[in-house]
Amino acid sequence: MRFPWTKDKYALSPYLRDPNRLGDVIAAIQAMATYKFYKLSFASWADRMSADESQADKWRTVFIEHPEFFRLDSAKEKASLVWRRQFPKRYDVDTVKVLTNDEYEQLSPEMKFRISRVPLASADIKALIDTAVNLHSRALEHQKDKRWWAALAGAVGGLVGSVLGALLK
Repeated sequence: MRFPWTKDKYALSPYLRDPNRLGDVIAAIQAMATYKFYKLSFASWADRMSADESQADKWRTVFIEHPEFFRLDSAKEKASLVWRRQFPKRYDVDTVKVLTNDEYEQLSPEMKFRISRVPLASADIKALIDTAVNLHSRALEHQKDKRWWAALAGAVGGLVGSVLGALLK
């Protein structure tokens, strides 16, 4: 059982555990919303967002701790943006156009590897970023709300100490 007065880092919102988390979530949203392929390995996303594949574990943690935005594939080896997964795989990354069902069916299996999901529009990206900022703000407010008892406990402790001091004289 976790109590609000413990310093248990896992009791904190993921937005508060790492001071750079909001920036990481925003970076991931931007990259994953616009990159031609909607789903990549953690190392590939790390390379796209940090220019450093060795940060794959960091990005894996971000994706796992924010299921409101990101999902892993069934093998738990690749990540994608939830919103983008809702679109059908009909986006040709080479011609930068959406294929019809008939055009898609005519593609060879090799050519289908170059088909992805449509990148998000800027209004959609803005909505996701605004959501991340709001969730971060709420986490901060929730953390502040949990601190009211500390001032009360200090005041009660002082009062009890004064009363005990007066009684012991």
